[in-house]
Amino acid sequence: MSSLINTEVKPFSVTAFHNGKEITVTEADLKEKWSAVVFYPADFTFVCPTELGDVADHYGELQKMGVEVYTVSTDTHFTHKAWHDASDTIKKITFPMIGDPTGMMTRNFDVMIEEEGLALRGTFIINPEGIIKTAEVNDLGIGRSAADLVRKIQAAQHVAANPNQACPASWKPGEEALTPSLDLVGKI
Repeated sequence: MSSLINTEVKPFSVTAFHNGKEITVTEADLKEKWSAVVFYPADFTFVCPTELGDVADHYGELQKMGVEVYTVSTDTHFTHKAWHDASDTIKKITFPMIGDPTGMMTRNFDVMIEEEGLALRGTFIINPEGIIKTAEVNDLGIGRSAADLVRKIQAAQHVAANPNQACPASWKPGEEALTPSLDLVGKI
């Protein structure tokens, strides 16, 4: 499996449920700002609402960071609306919920489970140029943390603003970053 890191997002056009409306989302929407694309297996399931609710709880913070969130499953945008209407957890969501019933976008990000027509739990951070900077893919039973998504975006934004620096493990804004050089070899 080849890595998607530092590759440009492939073209796609999908329909999303967003704030009570049907909208079209394309790869162009992932440019000009930071984006987090969060794939999940299916609506009306068990782990998925816990993850999406967690992202919804962090959405204000992500927006202050200049990040738009897009969640994606192979359900339709109509199913997303029905889930939004039926679930108190999903009602909190104000970011676009993309329907990808053809699997085009899911395949573009290499998270399709072909035998099931479902997406793995994939999270991708994309810079304003449309380049994938992080990729995390989990099996179906392993939920993700929106707090860690926030931290990873903070690190990606720091490195983008300071290309001569690197963020060590568990780095958070305000902490010292590393400036890689021969002087650091063997001293960390």
